[in-house]
Amino acid sequence: MPIGPQPHGRRGTVEEPYSPLNLRLILAAFGLVVCTILSVLLFRTGWTVPGWLLAAWAAVALIDIAVIQLRRRARFRAEGNRHHSLFE
Repeated sequence: MPIGPQPHGRRGTVEEPYSPLNLRLILAAFGLVVCTILSVLLFRTGWTVPGWLLAAWAAVALIDIAVIQLRRRARFRAEGNRHHSLFE
């Protein structure tokens, strides 16, 4: 999947759905915070394997945030100063 904005004037189809980047950003940030906090708590209680699994999920959420920001920046450059709601 190329990292770029949604094609101009296109709201999505069944084959190529529209991606709500702002909602994805909020959900990824929530996942990062929750996984980080739970990972730290698990490490403190001595459960290292689940702690490492949650730390890995937190790293995936951080990478997802970076990709989403790249796509949002590309959308901003393509569309100008247009503000988007949470679901677009």
